[in-house]
Amino acid sequence: MIRPLIALLALAFAAATLAQPAPTQQTTQPAAAKPAAKPAAKAQAPKKIRPAWAELTPEQQEVLAQLKPEWDKLDRDRRMKWVGIAKRYPAMQPEQQARVQRRMEAWVKLTSEQRRQARENYKRIAKVPPERRGDLRQQWAEYQALTPQEREGLVPPAIDAYKHRH
Repeated sequence: MIRPLIALLALAFAAATLAQPAPTQQTTQPAAAKPAAKPAAKAQAPKKIRPAWAELTPEQQEVLAQLKPEWDKLDRDRRMKWVGIAKRYPAMQPEQQARVQRRMEAWVKLTSEQRRQARENYKRIAKVPPERRGDLRQQWAEYQALTPQEREGLVPPAIDAYKHRH
């Protein structure tokens, strides 16, 4: 029983360390309040999402350099999240800065589906009551102490099959 729990926690925490919460609230307007249809020429033009890479300060570009190839693919919320991190970056301790860079590097390597799953896992873990988080940290520490072979033995067959296909 504990082995599957540890495996699940391992996957969730691994994803959570890379995840960024992205609450998106979509409101729907009543049909009467919808804006009039735009002319066809304007409707076909792609909407520019801001901030554009060129709008970042040189310092922000330096901190977020690993994200440059992906920047145009990020939605506004994601861009703002990363800009916020870049603004806090100079005040961080060197070990915190190194952790941000490692996590950013890992994040860039994930597929969009893996990023989505990481965000979902992060949200799920964030809902765990604070008094249970210590237990989760302990289980995560136990998982990290395992050898790679022991970790592989914890991966359920369905996840293992998925990993080999992608």
